[in-house]
Order: sequence, then structure tokens, then C-alpha cells
Amino acid sequence: MTTAPTLLLRGGLLYGETAADLLLEGGEIAAVGTDLEAPAGAEVIDVDGCVVLPGLVDLHTHLREPGGEEAETVETGTRAAARGGYTAVHAMANTTPTADTAGVVEQIARAGESAGWCTVRPVGAVTVGLAGERLAELDAMASSRARVRVFSDDGKCVHDPVLMRRALEYVKSFDGVIAQHAQDPRLTEGAQMHEGEVSAQLGLAGWPAVAEESVIARDVLLAHHVGSRLHVCHLSTAGSVDIIRWAKQRGIAVTAEVTPHHLLLTDESVRGFDARYKVNPPLRTQADVEAVREGLADGTIDIVATDHAPHPADAKDREWDQAAMGMTGLETALSIVQSTMVDREALSWRDVARVMSETPARIGRDEDQGRPLEAGSPANVLVWDPRPTTVVDPAVHASRSMNSPFTGRELPGRNRLTVHRGRVTVRDGALVEG
Repeated sequence: MTTAPTLLLRGGLLYGETAADLLLEGGEIAAVGTDLEAPAGAEVIDVDGCVVLPGLVDLHTHLREPGGEEAETVETGTRAAARGGYTAVHAMANTTPTADTAGVVEQIARAGESAGWCTVRPVGAVTVGLAGERLAELDAMASSRARVRVFSDDGKCVHDPVLMRRALEYVKSFDGVIAQHAQDPRLTEGAQMHEGEVSAQLGLAGWPAVAEESVIARDVLLAHHVGSRLHVCHLSTAGSVDIIRWAKQRGIAVTAEVTPHHLLLTDESVRGFDARYKVNPPLRTQADVEAVREGLADGTIDIVATDHAPHPADAKDREWDQAAMGMTGLETALSIVQSTMVDREALSWRDVARVMSETPARIGRDEDQGRPLEAGSPANVLVWDPRPTTVVDPAVHASRSMNSPFTGRELPGRNRLTVHRGRVTVRDGALVEG
């Protein structure tokens, strides 16, 4: 393994608040202070005016490998993650074969180590083949070298309440968490977009909010009954925010995530039938957007997770009802959070560290991620310049897929540096090879 270089980051704003220098040495933060002396051979990088944060952690990424390499690979997906400021991602289980055994999750973790762009933590499937019929090898995945702690059938809902209860009971023994894709399959059969005024005008089958909310309500009660941890994936409705708020007031061990696109986009985007806006759960109303923003600001929603869902061009370039659901998100996530939350003064940069690094690392039990910017912490660091704007350019897109609805859009902020385990992976928006 290549020895991590010695770097002195000069004059950045730690958590957007206090100007200080960071000395990174031997893969760790060696010192934090003002006017630090650069050791012999150290590279000094002026980051004056930039925000310095712990490296971002995504609890919800689709890397597609094994089996879906035409859309993404561990290599290309983690390159995209590094460009977005991420130093760790949790790779969802809907691969081919499904990540439902110790062998498959170990394969994914090894591929992440080999790529080296960021830490890859596999998410194990809850049920065999995501079929919702019997539990997967949860204990074997947890005790494997991959140390799986997050389990999800994302893309499908664990709809059987008995099976969901058993899963919650099982992971409790090793401090795991079930991450639920809350979607009642009967209420969303044939659905194409959010059920509401726009779907009625467009003549598209609607996806009602209650299909999400009813599953969340059931599962928080199950988690409370069992005394286990539940995480709600990609929460998208005002009613869902209310349910999570109710559960937390009663001390139920539930956490929830919102995606960047649900913080910004609404079902009005569907009017052009551009399949880049077709996503699961669907884009909701402006009232829902305002509710999830409020929920993130007041702590009801714990984290931002990308649900990065790459697809090959031919899966999106087709009629709306035939197009695949999902959009890429790793490379634009922080810009959207800055635009929707920080620039509107709903979140501070310290809050951003909490919802995009510290808390996702805690939920996923990532011991080396989301650590404080202090001496002795691993050198997983993001330096973000919030001042410039950048046009999302497919020419520099690192993901293998291009199904981003933000292509050509001007977004705030620029990644100055991503540092993973002391190694610079991104400098001024460009990947650093070797």
C-alpha cells in the first residue's frame, strides 16, 4: 500500500466556522491549529475561505457490480463518490447475484479496497434474492470480513410483517439495522408518478403517498415492539415526516433519510416526460418538498443519502412507462444540499457534517468515518469551496451512467479536495490518479 503523503491544509474554515490549519500525516489528522509549521517534505495547500468537513458518507448507493456493470462498477461508482466529496459509501444489495451471502458481500468489499477511491461497505439483503420469502444469511454477512451492519431489500419492500419482525429481531443480536424501502406493492401496482393533480392531468397512474406512509407506520411499531433499530430509506412525503416525528417523540429507535432530489424537485418536472425525472419513490409536491426540508432542518430526518441509481442510456431513453426508475446523485449531492438548505440558512455547515457524514457513519457503524476534525482522527476529509458555481458537465462525469436530471444546470460550490485515508483522491474537481 502506498504511504499517505504529508499534507498541510492552510487556513480552511473547520465546519464553516473557525479558521485553522490541518496537518495530515500517516493517514491521520496529526494536528489542528493556527500557523502550524509544515514538516519537511510536506505539501502545503492553501484552502483559505473553503469549508473543511469530515469526508461524506452515503448510506444508500447503487454500485450495480456484480451483474450490472453496463450501468456502473465499483470502480466508476467510487470515482463518482470521490468527486462528490464522499470517503465512504454503502453499496446496496440489488446486484446479480444478490448480495445475500457472505461470499458476495466480501467480493464487493474487496472490489472497493482494490479501487481505492473510497471505503465501500456492502449492504446485505434482508431476504434471499430480494424475493421477500425467507431471511438471507444475516449472521454470516455480519460476521464476514465485510462486517455488514445495514440490511435492505431496497428496490423492493419487505412487505410481509412477520418477516419484517423476524429480521428486526435477528439483527438486534449484532447491533444491525434494517433499512426499509417503504412501498406497499399493492397500492403502487402500475404506478408511474406521484398521485395528485399532475398525474391526473397527464393521465398517468398515480403513486399515492399512503403507500409509503402506511409501511413506515407499521414498521416503527414493529421496531418499538422488538426493541430494534429501523432505518427508513428515501422518505419523500409530508405524512412520512409526521410519522417519524411521532415515533421519535416516543423514543422509538428509528432513523430516516431524504435524497437530494426530494429536497429540490417536484412532480411538476414530469410534465416534459423526461425519464431522468422518473424515480422511486416518485417526485412529490412542493408541499412535500417543504415538509422534508423542515424535517431535515429540525432533526426529524437524520441524514441525506443519495440513492445514486445509475442506468445505461437505453434503459432511460424510451417511453416514460417503459423507462427505468432512478437517477445518479453522488456528484451533485452536496451542491444541492448547499442550494436547498445551507444557502437558505436552514442548515449550517456543521449541520451538513452531521447529516452527510457523522450520523450516516454512526447508523452504518463505520468506525473510521464521520470522525471529528481533531488530532488522531483518520484523514478522511473534504474541502469544499461554497463560493463558485459549477455547470454540471457530462464530459467530466465520473459515473458510467449519465441519467442525472441536473446535467447542464448551474449548481453552487466546488470540491477543492477529497482526502481518503490521507490520500488526495480529488483536487479542484478532478480525480487524482495513482
